[in-house]
Amino acid sequence: MSEKLLTNRKALMNMIRRIAVEAGNITLKHFDDAGYQGADTKADGSPVTLADQEAEAYIEAQLKKILPNILMIGEETASERKRADLSAHEYFWLVDPLDGTKEFISGSGEYTVNIALIKNNKPHLGIVYCPTQKTLYYNDHEKNVYKKVGEDITNLNKRNSVNESTEGLRVVVSRSHMSEETSEYVSKLIKPKLISCGSSLKFLYIADDKADIYPRFGPTMEWDTGAAHSILNALDIQVINLETGRELSYNKENLLNPHFIIKA
Repeated sequence: MSEKLLTNRKALMNMIRRIAVEAGNITLKHFDDAGYQGADTKADGSPVTLADQEAEAYIEAQLKKILPNILMIGEETASERKRADLSAHEYFWLVDPLDGTKEFISGSGEYTVNIALIKNNKPHLGIVYCPTQKTLYYNDHEKNVYKKVGEDITNLNKRNSVNESTEGLRVVVSRSHMSEETSEYVSKLIKPKLISCGSSLKFLYIADDKADIYPRFGPTMEWDTGAAHSILNALDIQVINLETGRELSYNKENLLNPHFIIKA
């Protein structure tokens, strides 16, 4: 059954949706809008919570049940061994169990569960779930994108492209990682409207026509972007590497993303 799931994307997506929602429920057990106490610090200086660790353990166990031969790179368990193994694999999972840990810790609720299936180093399927908003975004094999809020499901439509010379563009920026380069970029636009947001919700503001441009001049990792990148690609929106002018790719030797920009 497991191998057939790769060709039956509807069945696969239904399973992944359930996994994402349950992982989100795990994080909610630790969430407090007054703020999370007791976060640890990883070797790279970034924070980590029990919610991150428990949600990732759950996701990895469930993914192994449905597709045991597909390896996973997760934020909390990434290792050189797993990354080396991926060179011989067409598919792999890319997971951030809690994207926006700083927002989670602060109690803002702007965090997401991200699950992507990568094929030949490009986003193939993506699910992003915001537990505090009970909102799920995902794409299917026919390049449809869905937004599910509670029990209500709507299709997100492809957008008209925007031009940087347009007055009043809505620019979404990181709530926790605003940089000098971002400020400089924004200063060159004509009367832009800034929107601050946490986690991969910034990608989804573009998908959901709540923002027009997302410039990212700060650090992100592949697991931060893979799921939402897949959703944007289904809407014919690219995530452009500012170093090469090409789309972001995955399973690089260094999992750190280059700076990028997204324009509707």
